[in-house]
Amino acid sequence: MAHENGYDWQELERAAQEPVWVCSDESLAQLCEYWRTLPMVALDTEFQRVDTFYPIAGLIQLADDRGCYLIDPLAITDFSPLLALFVEPSVLKVLHASTEDLELFQYLFGVLPSPLFDTQVAGGFVGWGFTVGLQRMLENALGVQVGKGETTSDWLQRPLTQRQEQYAALDVAYLPAICRMQMAELERRGMTSWLQEEMLALLANAPDADVTGTRYYLRFSQMAALPPYKVAALRDLTAWREQQCRLRNVPRNRVLRNQTLLDIISRWPRTTLELSRVPELKRRILREDGETMLDFLRDAAAAPQAQSVEPIPRPLPVIWNTRLKRLKLLGRERAEALDMAPELLLRRRDIEALIRTGSDEGANYALPPGLQGWRQEVIGDDLLAQLRRFEQ
Repeated sequence: MAHENGYDWQELERAAQEPVWVCSDESLAQLCEYWRTLPMVALDTEFQRVDTFYPIAGLIQLADDRGCYLIDPLAITDFSPLLALFVEPSVLKVLHASTEDLELFQYLFGVLPSPLFDTQVAGGFVGWGFTVGLQRMLENALGVQVGKGETTSDWLQRPLTQRQEQYAALDVAYLPAICRMQMAELERRGMTSWLQEEMLALLANAPDADVTGTRYYLRFSQMAALPPYKVAALRDLTAWREQQCRLRNVPRNRVLRNQTLLDIISRWPRTTLELSRVPELKRRILREDGETMLDFLRDAAAAPQAQSVEPIPRPLPVIWNTRLKRLKLLGRERAEALDMAPELLLRRRDIEALIRTGSDEGANYALPPGLQGWRQEVIGDDLLAQLRRFEQ
């Protein structure tokens, strides 16, 4: 079991100078058996994603109560012991700015580490600032300076350099201490359950909810005024791109840039020659996929009345410019009173989602999911009251 004085950050800092490589299924299984007896482990990943749609795992780092470990995803073939650790409810998994790590774990394993504690999110609750980088957090909380020199390293090379190993290990060495400091402060403030809600939301949002890409077009708010048949073509063209990127495992820009997509819809080419005049359209894509793209336009134009396409949300009317400022001010004032990050308490997307729940006449507002839970208690009901005052 974990010894009483475990997770000492100075001891883990020393251990990070010579981290333990985990390169075999047997050693991973043995360590995971021990890790499952602990109250917490710290996790991080290093990966590359330059020429691919999906991230390529280069390293999984873990710190326990006595050392730092570098799990080699290029050597391990049986990850089932690690996944058992991921879902062990008695072991808290501590990460910093975990969104990309969760995406990687979801892609690699289809399993996410839970229960989760994200020190960056927790920092927003306890007055440490919003989206604070690990380096600044360590400097402020522990007086430790960690360099960023290996951030853009090649994590797929073997062997890694000693500097790479130490950099990667240090990324997890301090997290247990940071977590314990934040947990104590959350408890003191009565915010422990608030963080737990945020962690559940993080885990729920990690899986890709739009694997076919059919809702990607809704991001293009600048195209909200298009007629329905053009919106349908944009929907189908962006969905095709998303599917091709996954199939070919290439970044979106390798198929079609966002601006190129919009240019195609705006120009509405009818022939391959006209399509070839769209700026920045790659010749290979034109040659191999030009007819497919033109077919989407033809299909949308052929039956404009038959298109049942969800409209792209239009920008809020001008009248909301000053009202939004008032709602944001309410959020800032409440956050300052709680000494927490305003951006964590009240996010613009949630304010807009709230406004859009009202009818054109501005009645019947309802809190969207992002403003329920702890946020409803802290500010949600006051936002509803303020909206009602706007309509008086």
